[in-house]
Amino acid sequence: MTAATSSRMPRHAAWRRLRRNPGAVLGSLLLALLLGCALLGPLILGGPLAQDLGARLSPPSSAHLLGTDQLGRDVLSRVLNGARISLGLGVGVMLASLLIGTAVGLLAGLLGGWWDELLMRLTDIFLAFPGLILAMAISAALGPNLRNVMIAVALVSWPAYARLVRAQVLALREREFVEAARAMGSSPGRVALKHLLPNTLAPLLVQGSFDVGSAILTAAGLGFIGFGAQPPTPEWGAMVSETRNYIGQAPWASSAPALGILLTVLAFNLIGDALRDVFDPRHA
Repeated sequence: MTAATSSRMPRHAAWRRLRRNPGAVLGSLLLALLLGCALLGPLILGGPLAQDLGARLSPPSSAHLLGTDQLGRDVLSRVLNGARISLGLGVGVMLASLLIGTAVGLLAGLLGGWWDELLMRLTDIFLAFPGLILAMAISAALGPNLRNVMIAVALVSWPAYARLVRAQVLALREREFVEAARAMGSSPGRVALKHLLPNTLAPLLVQGSFDVGSAILTAAGLGFIGFGAQPPTPEWGAMVSETRNYIGQAPWASSAPALGILLTVLAFNLIGDALRDVFDPRHA
């Protein structure tokens, strides 16, 4: 069997196990539905900021399938536009956190010595603060808007990737294939990018799947307490905050964005659980 064939076999086996995992199937269907709504919904429905004060707090009807809010805005249109915002924010935060944490973890594990100590103590400083409190402080310092929410949540989330990558690098850097690459004259950068980083992709994929949902939840929490997206932006957390005083009179106005948060986080958690089961050696 050639090296190329042997490297493909685990991926094929992992893909088969993933297709047979009920959580992966359900999570993927939910995610596909959410992506479809986020992409097509705003094109079909009217604008999320259009007001009709004569129809404020109207219950669900043929004109407004999920009713209207306190300003007469169509709740369904706002929820679907909020899906686009929340999914983009969650993926963007995950990618930014992944890049920062991977770079820090690779440097710490590969260089060792005082570099390792310095980078890991910096990581510990970020981990010493509760994530939401630190995100609130950063968002308040930068100013409450969507861009700054992404920055704040990314700065809170990267330490998990740094510790994960460092642990993987420490476990791999003395292995035979790494020593062989060094003996052949490979530079430290080439060793890191070609031999160490590819072997960290499976745990990073699992962590990233969970973190998209976590980032969406954190951003919604910031929006709810006023440190995130500001009205009239149709972000789910801000929408729940705007309509919470009308929950007895018009429960649909706050329950619809809350359900969007629930389903999105559930989809990514199901996918993350499935990926963890697939890549766990005990399930091989």
